[in-house]
Amino acid sequence: MKLKWFLLTVLLTMVTGLTGCGKLAVLDPKGPQAQRQADDIMLSIGLMSAIVIIVFVILVFMLFKYRASKQPEDYEPPHIEGSKVVESIVVGVPILIIIFLSIVSVRSNYIVEATPQGYEDQKPLVVYASSSNWKWHFSYPEENIETVNYLYIPTNRPLEFKLYSYGPITSFWIPQLGGQKYAMSDMVNTLHLAADAPGEYMGRNANFSGKGFAENTFNVTAVPEAKFDEWIKEVKQTAQPLTKAKYDELLKPGHLGQLTFTGTHLEFLPPPDHNHGSSSNADTHTTTHTNTEVSHEGRH
Repeated sequence: MKLKWFLLTVLLTMVTGLTGCGKLAVLDPKGPQAQRQADDIMLSIGLMSAIVIIVFVILVFMLFKYRASKQPEDYEPPHIEGSKVVESIVVGVPILIIIFLSIVSVRSNYIVEATPQGYEDQKPLVVYASSSNWKWHFSYPEENIETVNYLYIPTNRPLEFKLYSYGPITSFWIPQLGGQKYAMSDMVNTLHLAADAPGEYMGRNANFSGKGFAENTFNVTAVPEAKFDEWIKEVKQTAQPLTKAKYDELLKPGHLGQLTFTGTHLEFLPPPDHNHGSSSNADTHTTTHTNTEVSHEGRH
């Protein structure tokens, strides 16, 4: 009777606690990469839950079947040899589970590292995402604009982010669009994402990078392609140009609000030469900016 009331109390406590929890961002995907990762998470949770339930059922069965009983003081239990069947199950099942999850993980890793499925025939929007203490800078080289601490992206179009850092290692992460990837000072990492639905999403640095880490976040607004084009036109008409002096000021440690500029810092401060997983299109951008910088220095 006591066990029954204890279990009911635990169940009610769990239900009461979970009613205040909102839906996890990683389990509310808005893009193909995030959907794949959410499916893998749910698969892992389902598999682990099944294992836990089976183990607890066996535990309860063993406790009741082999519980203590009244035996004479001189009673000696019979000698039982190990069961090869039981030993095979105990060793073999975990091995099969590890093999299965490894295959799923490797396949998913190749999928999320490539252009999102269904977008292979479209030209990606290339965005250079660089971090500094403690802010994010987003350069749109083809549109020739730059934003700070916020992203505007079109829906139903592949996104190709070029990640690097002007400070410590950071991690670029938009939970509802895909997994995180590191931004480092000596190389450019490529992250492929896409947004299937319009909306407001949260992005952040997922790697501890000093005292300002907690506020190292950015907003993401996904809109249809037509509205994205309207935003580009508005920025070019209203935003101030980004100069090297202004950018040097932006790189100083501290927190900033959302800023918008025409032009990008790629013209006077190009990203690192080493590109990891980059496409030929992005390589062309990097080479062009690097050559421009070299030619400017030659003239001076």
